[in-house]
Amino acid sequence: MMEKDLELTVPDGTSDAVLFRPDEGRSLPGVLFIPDIWGIRPTMREMARRVAAEGYTVLMPNPFYRTSASPVFTGERMPGDPAVMKRMEELWTPLTPENVDRDVAVYVDALASHLDAGAESSAGKKIGTVGFCIGGGIALRAAAARPELVKAMVSLHGGGLYRENDPGSPHLVLPAVKARLYFGHASEDRSMDADAIAGLTRALEAWGGRYESEVYAARHGWTVPDNPAYTQGEAERAYSKLVEIYRESLG
Repeated sequence: MMEKDLELTVPDGTSDAVLFRPDEGRSLPGVLFIPDIWGIRPTMREMARRVAAEGYTVLMPNPFYRTSASPVFTGERMPGDPAVMKRMEELWTPLTPENVDRDVAVYVDALASHLDAGAESSAGKKIGTVGFCIGGGIALRAAAARPELVKAMVSLHGGGLYRENDPGSPHLVLPAVKARLYFGHASEDRSMDADAIAGLTRALEAWGGRYESEVYAARHGWTVPDNPAYTQGEAERAYSKLVEIYRESLG
């Protein structure tokens, strides 16, 4: 497995990133891997490495570069700790819809540049996106930013995907999306409660593309091993779904 640290030139500075690629010569599809609010760290590297081992070139950028290079947080993440909550706010505040839209276009283009298919053009290149927590909305916006490249999008315990009467809600980019979409929600998640899931489902039905939406018997963050909510059985079920979608949509 090739694992290379990179620096990406993005609209407001430089984003550190990691590129993963299996040790094989053939042309591979790409996966843009968006971490949760705690950014690039050993757990996320291992998760991205696992996806790459399925036969994909994986790029994991640091979407919080405006606040900090990786690691974006050190120390113990105690729920409800004022210092932790303050740091989370520092990390997500710069992620306005306008900023994210500019960033994700760069991320997808950077990943495409590392794919062999189609030589210098985008012809034949296929990319999937996956996002965790706050990364779910970023992954969806990436699908809208480069619809000709992004063929599949997976959101796992994505937060704030549907915010009624909010002009920055991620669901509003759906008309620009051509990818197959998958949303894995947690049954216990204040960032995406039952009403928000229902609202997102209505928006997806109106969109009319191919999508799936499931609710897992778990808490927010259940797929991430260093999260206290990690639930191995449901995490493995979600991972199997991700692999299934990518194999059908990306090859």
